[in-house]
Amino acid sequence: MTTHIDFKRHPCFNAKVKGQYGRVHLPVAPKCNIQCNYCNRKYDCVNESRPGVTSTVLSPEQALYYMGKVLEKEPRISVAGIAGPGDPFANADETLETMRLIRQEFPDTILCLASNGLSLAPHVPELAEIGVSHVTVTVNAVDPEVTAKVYSWVRDGKVIYRGIQGAELLLARQIHAIEQLKKHNITVKINTIVIPGINDHHILEVAQTMQQLGADLLNCMAMFPNADTVFEDVPEPSKREMADIRNAAEQYLPQMRHCTRCRADAVGLLEDDRTDEMRGCLSACASLPKYSEARRPYVAVATLEGVL
Repeated sequence: MTTHIDFKRHPCFNAKVKGQYGRVHLPVAPKCNIQCNYCNRKYDCVNESRPGVTSTVLSPEQALYYMGKVLEKEPRISVAGIAGPGDPFANADETLETMRLIRQEFPDTILCLASNGLSLAPHVPELAEIGVSHVTVTVNAVDPEVTAKVYSWVRDGKVIYRGIQGAELLLARQIHAIEQLKKHNITVKINTIVIPGINDHHILEVAQTMQQLGADLLNCMAMFPNADTVFEDVPEPSKREMADIRNAAEQYLPQMRHCTRCRADAVGLLEDDRTDEMRGCLSACASLPKYSEARRPYVAVATLEGVL
């Protein structure tokens, strides 16, 4: 299905084209199934530039319409991705429908997802069938003792797990998801948030384990302190510290060094972001009907006696 697509046009996975091609993040996934101690999701935020924030949320059909408008304004967009503001697979129906719609309407577009990995594995065969070629999994530790310090809770279905129990579940699911992705020949990038005093001593273990699982790229990201989070007072790692970590981790996996910590509604080239410019269009698309007339759900109403 995707053999004609030039995957070298993905600017996040290929730094050489970051000034030639761009990406659009489609904010169709508001719910999340874990609580990271550094994350504060916002659904109507225009002032912050970081993962987990968007100015609005779209339905799959709104996202399809928005994609068309984006390409009219910026034809250099080569990638359509879903990166929140929650987790794509805490919103699996919306995520998969959006990917299918984009694939059908824009067959040359590279499809990309970013997930925490908790609920990813069961959907990998369908992602491969749709033609999703690039998936990012955030793995902040491979030792449950460290992982437990990074997350407040992990929700599997309706059950919430905390501490070591939640950490062990998350890590097992992440490993299984990455194994499944590679089994289906999907390119895998690992995002690892470097948190001083929490996991900064542990990054090489993450890199080595991810290499063994077959990951293709590692993106070590400096934690950005966010207000109203557990880690709001943890300082951001210095550029020197991050450079040292990346240089050391490179013995295991190629490093992404051009990440811009994109919003969940980011659009444009990495070096020429147009998120602010497209915000009005995004808002207008969010006000459109969530379903086309052909797909609008109908509800039957009746009484016990069959008379209204």
